[in-house]
Amino acid sequence: MLFDESTLRKLNQLTLVASRVRAGAIKGERRSSRRGSSVEFADYRNYAPGDDLRRLDWNIYARLERPFIKLFEEEEDLAVYILLDGSRSMDWGAADENKFQYALRLAAGLGSVALASGDALSVALLKNGRVANEFGPTRGQSALTRLFGFLESLKTDGETDLNASLRQYSLKPRRPGLIILISDLLASEGYQAGIRPLQGRGHEAALIHVLASDEIDPPLAGDLQLVDVETGQEQDVSLDGGLRTMYRERARAWIHATQAECRKQSIRYLGLTTDEPWDQALLLEMRRAGIVK
Repeated sequence: MLFDESTLRKLNQLTLVASRVRAGAIKGERRSSRRGSSVEFADYRNYAPGDDLRRLDWNIYARLERPFIKLFEEEEDLAVYILLDGSRSMDWGAADENKFQYALRLAAGLGSVALASGDALSVALLKNGRVANEFGPTRGQSALTRLFGFLESLKTDGETDLNASLRQYSLKPRRPGLIILISDLLASEGYQAGIRPLQGRGHEAALIHVLASDEIDPPLAGDLQLVDVETGQEQDVSLDGGLRTMYRERARAWIHATQAECRKQSIRYLGLTTDEPWDQALLLEMRRAGIVK
């Protein structure tokens, strides 16, 4: 299991934030932002494991011996799409500070929030310029074990081409909803050209930028041979204090430019380093970034 029951209970108190909730395919647990909606009774749906028992209509259950959940006019579900960068550059860092393992825990946490809220959840692994693996769409907390099993089965491989992967993902017709991309963004061509078609199809977007602390401030010095983990290309460098300072400044400038570009394109941005506890990232930093509430 990717995290313990205590963390799961805390996550179940959260919901994902969408500034414009899309009309759901079925009624769900989410409050609509549409003006004029009411809290009057609207309909029933079948009970699913994990549903709030306070919403169960016991009179119907006594008559039909089948459990039904009461729904209200202003409630609708959200389509949630979590996209994971599975390129080889994500497999960096030891133990809990490995970027890909960190990203998997974030995906598990966000997926748990979506399932607990009755949202329709889909997860996809992006690598080698394509969509390599997909999970869902599914809803309800009964899917949590399958979600964890899917995430634990994923492996990194190949080069980063986020634009090609995102464009392929946009080709399949999907209900407009919330796209959450989790990536280190170590792609020479960036990600913007790939995410724009998804936004054009009505999706909202959030970007969780995951980096290892030594990628921002490498603890290196002297004469080195650097090897690209994705292409195998080698580069000899002589790293002194001045070059390290220049590297740190350029890394910070890249992060700030990415953040500014996201604001310009109405993409919610959250930058994380893997030395920050992942549960704090889920429960605190994502609230601050407006991804959950």
